[in-house]
Amino acid sequence: MTNSLIFTFIFSSLLLLNLLIKFWLANRQMRHVAQHRSKVPDAFASVIDTAAHQKAADYSIAKLRLGHWDLALDTAMLVMWTLLGGLGLLDQVLLDLIGPGMWQQICLVFGFTLISAVVSLPLSYVQTFHIEQSFGFNRMTLGLWISDMLKGVLLGVALGLPLLWLVLYLMQSGGAWWWVIAWGVLVVYQLFVMWLAPSVIMPLFNKFQPLEDATLKERVIALMQRTGFQANGFFVMDGSRRSAHSNAFFTGLGKQKRVVFFDTLLKQLNADEMEAVLAHELGHAKLNHIPKSLLSSFAFTLVGLAGLGWLSTQTWFFEGLGVQPHLGSANDAIALLLFMMFVPLVSFVTKPWQSARSRKYEFEADAFACQHANGADLRQALLKLYQDNASTLTPDPLYVAFYHSHPPAAQRLARLTT
Repeated sequence: MTNSLIFTFIFSSLLLLNLLIKFWLANRQMRHVAQHRSKVPDAFASVIDTAAHQKAADYSIAKLRLGHWDLALDTAMLVMWTLLGGLGLLDQVLLDLIGPGMWQQICLVFGFTLISAVVSLPLSYVQTFHIEQSFGFNRMTLGLWISDMLKGVLLGVALGLPLLWLVLYLMQSGGAWWWVIAWGVLVVYQLFVMWLAPSVIMPLFNKFQPLEDATLKERVIALMQRTGFQANGFFVMDGSRRSAHSNAFFTGLGKQKRVVFFDTLLKQLNADEMEAVLAHELGHAKLNHIPKSLLSSFAFTLVGLAGLGWLSTQTWFFEGLGVQPHLGSANDAIALLLFMMFVPLVSFVTKPWQSARSRKYEFEADAFACQHANGADLRQALLKLYQDNASTLTPDPLYVAFYHSHPPAAQRLARLTT
């Protein structure tokens, strides 16, 4: 058996294993939520009524069912691009139209991205205008949905084209250690986008206005002074224009850091609860959760690029994924796309670790909030958010272990009462 056939077998096995595990976990979650749909857990019986609990269960199940279709579509597209020769066909069509060279490779990446995005549009539409709409969360019009997509495409071209050109250039001309230089470029690029986001990128999609509630602003400033945190202003985002869901977050780096509240959150919580929620978000910043996550991401990126640097020189890597590499022109864009499709099948094994780390950070931020605000207010705020966002109170423990970035409601609130 040749190396390419062995790799095809490994790829196919990983694909099938990923598919089975994901379907199994989703089905476990659906069964668990459905089995507990009729009765509110005792810990929440006094604050969340049966109707709200059942709405959360139905919402979770509806999203999981759509997720089945999404997973099936993603798997079919992956097989089409690789084993059925779709990527090789697209590459040959562009070679015939454009000829070999950098622009052909760039068009290959953008063509792949565009086709994949178009195929996913129907499910995205169903998610927004059927599921979110039927549960009372969607506020988007069709025009706004289309506008967001077009802005996203233009932004992707503006920010992605120079980066793609540079990475492909390094792959072609950077020598054996091109991936180290590319890693440095990607690190700088990611930090630059994070710095640019609050003032340039995010205002393309949402309106941000200074926080006008003088009482809340005074409390927020006092909280930040107590915790030694500085930010470049407090803003309210028009989240209600798109969704009834709510949130609060920090964005930006350095002097560009901002505190942002969804306008929906201001309507749901009182001043005490808002202060407690902000204290939780401050906890993430003060406990260096964001830098830790970034460093972890940078480390994975470095390992990934090292793997790409090696695999891009192996003929069996291309042939095993259904592509015949060129002898007289560059294969860098093909290698990059094949690698991007293959890596998620391997990195899935790290998902439980990533989720566990995220849940640990949430517990730590809650503890920080209890030190610098009122834990009872945070608990009350979370109860409101669970109800208003239709978050299920009865998730399957194994599904939580794999996917949930936040602890289950029962675990999280139990810690806030101790």
